Amino acid sequence: MRDDVYEAFGEKIRRAGRIMVVSHIRPDGDAVGSLLGLGLALEETGKKVQMVSPDGVPGNFKHLSGSEQIVQSPSGVFDLTVVVDCSDLARVGEALDAYAIPDVNIDHHITNLNFARLNIVDTQAVATAEMLVHALHYLNIPISETSSSALLTGIITDTLGFRTNNITPKALRIAASLMEAGADLPDLYNKALIQRSFEAIRFWGAGLVRIERDETMVWATLSMADREVAGYSGRDDADLINVLTTVKDAKIALIFVEQPNGRVKVSWRSEPGIDVSQIAMRFGGGGHSAAAGAVIPGDLDEIRPVVLEETRNLIAEGKAQ
Repeated sequence: MRDDVYEAFGEKIRRAGRIMVVSHIRPDGDAVGSLLGLGLALEETGKKVQMVSPDGVPGNFKHLSGSEQIVQSPSGVFDLTVVVDCSDLARVGEALDAYAIPDVNIDHHITNLNFARLNIVDTQAVATAEMLVHALHYLNIPISETSSSALLTGIITDTLGFRTNNITPKALRIAASLMEAGADLPDLYNKALIQRSFEAIRFWGAGLVRIERDETMVWATLSMADREVAGYSGRDDADLINVLTTVKDAKIALIFVEQPNGRVKVSWRSEPGIDVSQIAMRFGGGGHSAAAGAVIPGDLDEIRPVVLEETRNLIAEGKAQ
């Protein structure tokens, strides 16, 4: 990533008094960590910052200092609007409906649509949080213990604890710098990736009893009824997809999660060499080569066989390679 784009970002920050930072619906650790990491760092320079997450903050990230400042809808007028960890405007939901085209888009997804006036997209970064550490260092904006904890959470979660095949020495050095700034790696790792609520584990159980597989894929399904019985409040899969990836010899893991209003959230995970972002894009989604997703309108039982067949076909045709 060229440093001149970070300089352009810095100039926009210097001219702004009131800044909105927003991320995507169904936020993951990189979305929340990037939102807090950048938002809190800018606040500490004297800027007025509003941090926006359309779906709020998931329970497993509410331990992060500053998470209580995040709102679901923006209010007021802003000099600068920054979208973090979001590949396209549709993923922001309704948060920006009343505002113009975003000023800055900072992201690492290969499917990013470059939708802002200034687009800072680095597909080699393991997480948007990694990019923000570089940006803050380049702009001489201090990273406090609070910001470092949020940013390290973004890196930990998007790399599944430094286990994804895109992990780099650079990312590890950045993680070390965040520890030096005060972030507690073991504690953040435990809270982000290990601990689960009782309700989340019950939700997992509903999916695991219906786990299926064929020669190359393993998949599970979670319905709205499953969520209600488990008492799980989130709209995600409670990270069950990462359990499915541990199934031996499965090249691709999928999970189908029924959503309100007649939609289904599909997540793909793959082994190295299979680009599931191409499959997700076929269904209007996107993501990374090894981790992607899409929200598809329709009935769960009708969508599942179509997605499974399309996934098989694309792999057979070599288009996901």
